[in-house]
Amino acid sequence: MRILFVHQNFPGQYVHIVQRLAQQGQHQIVALGINALDANRPLPEELQYFRYPLERGNTKGIHPLVMETETKIIRAEGCARAAEQLKAKGFTPDLICAHPGWGEALFLKAIWPDSPLLCYEEFFYRAHGFDSNFDPEFDRDWSWQEQARLNMKNAYLHLTLEQADWHVSPTHFQASSFPEHWQRRISVIHDGVDTRRAAPVANPRPLTLPDGTVLEKGQSIITFVNRSLEPYRGCHTFLRAIPDLQRQSPDARIVIVGETKGVSYGSPCPDGEWKDQFLAEIEGHYDPSGVHFAGTLPYEQFLLLLQLSACHVYLTYPFVLSWSLLEAMACGCAVVGSDTAPVREVIRHGINGLLVDFFSPADLASAVSELLRDRDRAASFGAEARRTVERSYDLDVCVQRQLALIDLVASGSINA
Repeated sequence: MRILFVHQNFPGQYVHIVQRLAQQGQHQIVALGINALDANRPLPEELQYFRYPLERGNTKGIHPLVMETETKIIRAEGCARAAEQLKAKGFTPDLICAHPGWGEALFLKAIWPDSPLLCYEEFFYRAHGFDSNFDPEFDRDWSWQEQARLNMKNAYLHLTLEQADWHVSPTHFQASSFPEHWQRRISVIHDGVDTRRAAPVANPRPLTLPDGTVLEKGQSIITFVNRSLEPYRGCHTFLRAIPDLQRQSPDARIVIVGETKGVSYGSPCPDGEWKDQFLAEIEGHYDPSGVHFAGTLPYEQFLLLLQLSACHVYLTYPFVLSWSLLEAMACGCAVVGSDTAPVREVIRHGINGLLVDFFSPADLASAVSELLRDRDRAASFGAEARRTVERSYDLDVCVQRQLALIDLVASGSINA
């Protein structure tokens, strides 16, 4: 089979699928993307990767509501030109697998109208019930302009949904964000967690943090991970919980992983950085020596930190679920998570973790401290969390399901 993968930062979510397809030894695998390949992410030699340039930037003075759409059109144009060149060389894919999040998939059907298109769908923005209007502290007064902004944010997705032959989404919650009539055409299959690498270790070695602090098994280590520290992932609730955490668990080592500058999803802090704003709120009420900002850790060190963790905290708006939660569960962490829809999909309160009100630092501190005191209960939660990932999110299981879906879409069976 000839398969084309499209992702602006290839391989992205396709890394394991591409590796398994190459192992089968019977496919021509071609990929299109903007960025150079990451040398730290091994890809099969058989893969043919082509980068496409963007020939222009945004129009000066363009209407703000149109800017995002124009950006996606510019990317789609660059991708389509590269696809046209591939077609001129005689390449016609039996299947196109595309992540449409940056617009690249918009014109591929114009190049190859008979090639089935399978799109990876992450999220569809809604005015109510999901991330928008969720956090009263930061949501602005809702207006028709805000509704218009979300409508335009989804505009390219409507076109993609119409053109694609089928869709795949990593979680049921994420799939539920899409209009109901499209949900029937979305298969829910997670990308998968490598449970051999992300696994409990009885006696993990010590870890030295960038600030020189040495962490060892048996310490009261609390872990919190954000790609970038921001309210979307509950950094305000977590940082505000630190004084109570330290009062209830004075020996705790609080380790925060992630970028402390900028944001990944939400709005930037209007005055400096979110980390500094919330730490200023608790200044004088906590011991900074017990709080460690580790920045971004290499993956093996990140896993080691999770293996050392006594309690892992994961908070999120009703938004895309982070891989870090499932990796923590796979490592056998006792998890305290926010009682929000994406977390409820994987954490069952009192069975494989604890759920608390997203907005309550006091409830968060109490739940974490409870698990630091009751190590038997924490161990029980961690073991069940590991079993949850093994049952439903193991990499081998998920990739096999992804490959089966690829066969169905390529053959036209699922869309018959």
